[in-house]
This record gives sequence, C-alpha cells and structure tokens, in this order.
Amino acid sequence: MKSEPKVVGLTGGIGSGKTTVANYFKELGVPIYIADVEAKALMNRSKVIKRKLIQIFGEDTYKNNNLNKPFVASKIFNDKSLLEQMNSIVHPKVASHFKRWLKKQTTPYVIKEAAIIFENGSYKSLDLTITVVAPENIRIKRVIERDNSTAEKVEAIIKNQWSDAEKIKLSDFVIENISLDYTKSQVKKIHREILKKYQ
Repeated sequence: MKSEPKVVGLTGGIGSGKTTVANYFKELGVPIYIADVEAKALMNRSKVIKRKLIQIFGEDTYKNNNLNKPFVASKIFNDKSLLEQMNSIVHPKVASHFKRWLKKQTTPYVIKEAAIIFENGSYKSLDLTITVVAPENIRIKRVIERDNSTAEKVEAIIKNQWSDAEKIKLSDFVIENISLDYTKSQVKKIHREILKKYQ
C-alpha cells in the first residue's frame, strides 16, 4: 500500500506572491491545492454551507446562486466574530475535501496553499511549511494593482495577519519573492531538497 504524499504548506501575507510560487511548483509537476479557491467553490456548491451562511449573514449572502463576495467581505471586515463563524462552517468542509483530493495524488509531496496556516494552527498538521515574503511596499503595490484596492485597505489586512518575522520562525523554508528569476531558482532548490527528504 503506497503511502499518501507528504503535505507541504505554502503561505505568505497578502501580496507576497503565493500564487506565483505555487505556479512554479506546479511547473515542476507538484500537485497544488489552493485552499481559498476550493473554499469559494464549496461556498457556491455546497447546499449545507449555503444554508448555514444565509442563517448568519441573511438573504443577501447569495446573488443568482453565487456567493455575494463584496457583501460578505463588508460584513466580516468589521466583525471578527462573523469571520470566525464563517470559518467554522467552511474550514472543516475544505479539510475533508482536501483529504479526498490527497488520496488521489501519487507524487512524493503536494503543496497546500493557504493564507492563514499559522494563525489558525493548521501548520501543526503539515509535514513542512514554506513562507513567501516580500517587502511591505511591494506587497501593497501588487495588491492595489491586482484588486483595484486602496493602500489603506491592504494595510488593514496586513495588520490582521501575522508578521513575516513570526511566520519565518515557524517555517522550514522561506522564499523571498522580489524578482521572478530569483524566486524560480529558490523554488527549484527547495523542490530538490524536499524530494531528497521524501523519495
């Protein structure tokens, strides 16, 4: 019986470039599970999640059967307890979806990309963790361009997340994502080290 692949967590603050790094691992043949994307898909797909979220946020939670993201974001932005309630509904579903996905993978390791693996303690169940870092001014600029956001909004999100220094302390690998070539070379190096460890 072949054992399941090892699970390597990939995290980093908003705008650090987690998705870019995940794509480089994907190019090397590593299966990638992006928790945020799967969570959103489950929020749109699961009748149970829909029912529970409507109980918390009201009828405006869904528009034409799709999650009304701006509405939900505005609710949880000002109310931590609503965010916690939402997470307690969505996270267990994502966790069981991930377990089913993992069983189908045949590589030595997979990458699970998630924004808050340290904040919510889920890093304890991972085999290794990689944190992506970048200077704050670069991160703010990236998010403003990507999301059409404002510096104030991005700074507020950064304040709510752990600092890079706190994450680095608990990480097995750190990728500094400033230039794409350098980032790619770091990904290759880490990939080789992980394979050496688990093959």
